[in-house]
Amino acid sequence: MGDVHGDLQAFRHAVATDRFIIQLGDLVDYGPDSAGVLRLMHDVMQEGRGLFLIGNHDRKLGRALLGKKLRPDPPLEATMAQLHLPENADVLGFALEMLDAAPAWLGLGRMLFVHGAFDVRMLMEPPPPALGRVTFLLSRALFGETTSRMQKDGFPERCLNWVNHIPTGYTVYCGHDQRSTNGCPLTIPGRAGGQAIFTDTGAGKGGHLAWLDVPANFMEESAPAVS
Repeated sequence: MGDVHGDLQAFRHAVATDRFIIQLGDLVDYGPDSAGVLRLMHDVMQEGRGLFLIGNHDRKLGRALLGKKLRPDPPLEATMAQLHLPENADVLGFALEMLDAAPAWLGLGRMLFVHGAFDVRMLMEPPPPALGRVTFLLSRALFGETTSRMQKDGFPERCLNWVNHIPTGYTVYCGHDQRSTNGCPLTIPGRAGGQAIFTDTGAGKGGHLAWLDVPANFMEESAPAVS
């Protein structure tokens, strides 16, 4: 499931299923009810029906809740204001622990789930603590692959060279970049034989929330060796 960004109404619809949910990060910011999204994700996890991976916006919220000094960020400030409303005291009570426990990537068989982008070492190494020091792999997982250039909007320019390094037979499911032009998750094949599926379709930012069904027998297939 792609980026939610505070779109509680869409998230409620998406989790009203008997499927196990893997949400790919960025639960919070931009949309109208980030606190409600965190509460619903917590409920889903408590019921054993799903999990979520840490996204860059989720990590930023976690760092703010730790009391770290961050540069001004209006979407984050709006999320923090929501969490400090009396009716969201329950969310404020569990949010930091929930964010701190979220993994940066997850490998299942021939599939790799991550928020931002892939590196082949993710197939061999466990993710580091999400709210700790930003290592190369954590940076790739959270922020994707960037060039040395800045865009007109002030954000780093991102590139997709990493897709060409996905091994044959593997699929990487990610969010972070809204690449689709038709509102559906976008599949991009890589030169090494793997593929990436981009699931961010703009929830909380004027678009909608997208998800894909993964076949129930996916774990029955063994992953090929990666060297």
